[in-house]
Amino acid sequence: MPDIVVLVAHPQQEHSSVNRALQQAVQRRGLARVDLRDLYALYPDYLVDVAAEQAALAEAQLVVWQQPIHWYGMPPLLKLWLDEVFSFGWAYGPEGNRLRGKDLWLVASTGGAAESYRPEGYNRYFFDAFLPPYEQTAALAGMRFLPPLLLHGAHRVGDAELAAHAELYVQRLASYPDWPEIAELEACAPCEVPVDARPAD
Repeated sequence: MPDIVVLVAHPQQEHSSVNRALQQAVQRRGLARVDLRDLYALYPDYLVDVAAEQAALAEAQLVVWQQPIHWYGMPPLLKLWLDEVFSFGWAYGPEGNRLRGKDLWLVASTGGAAESYRPEGYNRYFFDAFLPPYEQTAALAGMRFLPPLLLHGAHRVGDAELAAHAELYVQRLASYPDWPEIAELEACAPCEVPVDARPAD
């Protein structure tokens, strides 16, 4: 039974170089432990089957968000998926403990080169400055946020570099949780959410 859920979220996967290559690498390897879910193929109408998604997550120990960075965050369908699937009383809040103790791994690509994510670059901040929403989402659900796997400059990456990146990705999925950096991470203590803390009306 799969213990890893990979959520692929690219609005134009047919035009993607990096995310398409990563998805194909996982499919070629045929890892029985991986449930690969292409959100834009599953939900072209943006009508997310919340029950099906929550059932998939319930069986997983590792949840992977594979995505390009869109306006410094998530693509729109992944954000909708998060809004609906990580629901109050299920993922957080009173009795919202279904994801507690699981791991969350961001696998992302950027159009900008690594040098653009610096104070002197046009993105003005180191890339780490854009991670707190991901980290806090994991914390609120009692998940451990693993060090992201990033590939910058996706539009200009060469074939050899892309192949090496895809191979690293597949190796990490195959060997999870036996990663050196995981051994050094503490389990996430879930954030305490008041009983009356609900999504804004």
